[in-house]
Amino acid sequence: MAIDDLAERYVNFYTDFAFKKLFGTEVNKDLLISFLNSMFDGKETIKDLTYLNTEHMGTSEFDRKAAFDVYCENEEGEKFLVEMQKGEQQYFKDRSIFYSTFPIREQAQRGTEWNYQLKAVYTIGILNFCFDKENPDNYYHEVRLTDINTGEVFYDKLCYVYLEMPKFTKKEEELETLFDKWLYAIRHLPTLLNRPQALQEKVFLRLFEVAEIAKFNKQERMEYEDTLKAYRDWFSVMETAEIKGHAKGLAEGLEKGKTEERLEIARNLKASGMDISVIAAATGLSAEEIDGM
Repeated sequence: MAIDDLAERYVNFYTDFAFKKLFGTEVNKDLLISFLNSMFDGKETIKDLTYLNTEHMGTSEFDRKAAFDVYCENEEGEKFLVEMQKGEQQYFKDRSIFYSTFPIREQAQRGTEWNYQLKAVYTIGILNFCFDKENPDNYYHEVRLTDINTGEVFYDKLCYVYLEMPKFTKKEEELETLFDKWLYAIRHLPTLLNRPQALQEKVFLRLFEVAEIAKFNKQERMEYEDTLKAYRDWFSVMETAEIKGHAKGLAEGLEKGKTEERLEIARNLKASGMDISVIAAATGLSAEEIDGM
């Protein structure tokens, strides 16, 4: 399907192309600066960013390679890793910690007497999934090295921020801070036809201009279409796996259940909008029985 046939006016932020174009290019770095400053809310103020090489090797030939989504430093030499993750990985926290070691080790000064003084390293993960299922309203996680006994920060130069985007459910009229507005824009870009009234700051005028698909050149349109297809294929695979997983779990549990319990579960699944064929596979009931409920 060509982009001209799509209903979307603006890019899907969770595609690799869109993320790199909006947050990972020198010409658009004002967007990333605004986003980061809104996230830090005065605790850190970034005036300028310099993009760095996103591919890094360890200190020996046997070390693993790291390829960052966006890697940059501010005017004070502090490092920022900004990652976009479409889906949960088994060891996504481990991966996050592993990646943060590269900008730490790269600060070692070779051939001179070095006193181990480091610049701060910030890792920001924009996640299109939820890892903290027990706290449905907590979409912002700021993690630092902390003394367990005192609760005080032990080391303030290493910071991990994780944003669980599916949990950000504020409506346009509920947006209060600039950070709220950024999260709203990131999550809703592909569903918007125009810039929302609440997003009138100059930086959002710039964001929506850069994100408008019709303004892409031919090469950009082709690259975006490729990454959009990859994203949709990935999403379809994950959704199918999740549905099959639920169906399998239900089928195994229902083997020990009673007919009435199966009927009740089938009613609930049907009310939730699940496909009748999936309900039938999960409950052992016929499609006719389910359709007649």
